[in-house]
Amino acid sequence: MDRKKTLCVSAVPHFELVVGLIKQWKLLARLKKDSIPGQSYLSNLFLELMTAETQIKKFLDGSPFAVVGASQNRNKFGNKVLRWYQQNDRQVYPINPVADSIEGLEVYASLLDLPEKPHGVSIITPPAVTEKVVQQAIELGIENIWMQPGAENDIAIATANEAGINIIASGPCILLVRE
Repeated sequence: MDRKKTLCVSAVPHFELVVGLIKQWKLLARLKKDSIPGQSYLSNLFLELMTAETQIKKFLDGSPFAVVGASQNRNKFGNKVLRWYQQNDRQVYPINPVADSIEGLEVYASLLDLPEKPHGVSIITPPAVTEKVVQQAIELGIENIWMQPGAENDIAIATANEAGINIIASGPCILLVRE
């Protein structure tokens, strides 16, 4: 199993705290190198963390959602993420090119087949597929994408940023978000 995906639902005590500390350490290292003149590393860190929180809030402040990479297998993250939306009373469309139904929902082969434009898209696909999904999202004018751990792709991230999409990548798994 992919190491990033394993961390997403790890049973390690205080997992969220440990992940938060690691992220802060990485941000501090990056901010130390790229700090804004006249501002402290901690103020830069605070700004970076607030930006991530704002991105997540913007992603979640709307409806409906699509889960690209939804799976019929309840042990796979594509299914767990889909159920997260359902358990949080969110309208969600599963995207899977080979399934007909997942968790009682009609499945669509791609974003282009949806009956309406989603507010946000969670991507749980191999990185090579993620590039294609981002292209479809741009074509549809989707404004919010969350690449779940393991789905990140540098080209897809850059493409989404260039298109002005609110992109969450290399960050937390949505399964760790509390509503």
